[in-house]
Amino acid sequence: MEKGGWWLFEETQINGMELKNRLIRSATWEGMADSDGCPTPGLIELYRDLAAGGVGLIVSGFAYVCTEGKPLPGAMGAHRDDFATAHRNLVQAVHAKGGKVCLQLGHAGGQTRSKLLGGMPLAPSAIKAAQYGDEPPRELTLGEIAKIVDAFAASARRARRWGYDAVQIHAAHGYLVNQFLSPLTNRRRDGYGGSMTRRFRFLLDIYDAIRGEVGPDYPVTLKLNASDNLEGGFALEEALILAKELSAKGLDLIEVSAGTRASGADGPVRMGINHPNKEAYNLVLARAVKKAVACPVALVGGIRSLWTARTLLRRDHIDFVSLARPLVCEPNLPERWRLPGEHSLSRCVSCNGCFKAALQGKLRCVAARAV
Repeated sequence: MEKGGWWLFEETQINGMELKNRLIRSATWEGMADSDGCPTPGLIELYRDLAAGGVGLIVSGFAYVCTEGKPLPGAMGAHRDDFATAHRNLVQAVHAKGGKVCLQLGHAGGQTRSKLLGGMPLAPSAIKAAQYGDEPPRELTLGEIAKIVDAFAASARRARRWGYDAVQIHAAHGYLVNQFLSPLTNRRRDGYGGSMTRRFRFLLDIYDAIRGEVGPDYPVTLKLNASDNLEGGFALEEALILAKELSAKGLDLIEVSAGTRASGADGPVRMGINHPNKEAYNLVLARAVKKAVACPVALVGGIRSLWTARTLLRRDHIDFVSLARPLVCEPNLPERWRLPGEHSLSRCVSCNGCFKAALQGKLRCVAARAV
């Protein structure tokens, strides 16, 4: 195995969480929880298969921290104590196959629908935004903001109690935390809006509340939009300042992503990744974040080949490689890449058909290439 390949499959750790390699399954919406957000047996089986496939760390699909934060049908919830048995079964299924699992915590904010929630979506400001569609949200009150911060902390407490190895705060892709960061969606005139530091406050409050619940010895990670890829949106210059501050506070890992569903061709989930020069499309952003922080950095976005994964570690000094759609297509891709002389691409054709399948209640590949 080449030196870069050895680095990819070396054992490592994040704040005491031991991992068998540097491959991460990035959070992927599965559409397989029940209508209340409780993990189903089918969802648990999917996680078992991912762990058996050899990925070092599985980051769960978006788990909403309160009912008004649900982003999509079939999303998983972390907001109820009575989900404990199902979540513990999911964790145990992963651990039984030698894997580790991190619960991603999020809130959709204005990027959801009243039909799904049974009430008006909530956001930093009551404005129309491209990622919200045709339904403007209601502005959150200060009291509601405080309750959401508490909900993130309570969900992190549940995650640790249920046996999850880590948590991840979702601060990307146009969801609520990202909405507070972006000048396009945050037009508040109080302590949570206006200046850069005030727009940072919501995320910093969430991080502090979670760290206060789980303690210093439990991995707390972040999925961060290093750029919204929108004119006037949250951009790299501010993202670097925020990342540096969170790293100094003790954040354990930053997974670098970019874009929102309003970003067009520069969105977070791009199609047509059919050549090495189209892979790792967030790399420029990740390099900049890596230089700014002390904590490890993971990169997600269009990684399809073992060559690219190795290069990210060897040449670009990225610490972890995150995969989403390739592991929908091939849960056993990490084990295949471990084989001597293995150089083939992922079978994923980047068609996004798997997400249409998730809308029907089961995440699955619908158009894999032959290898």
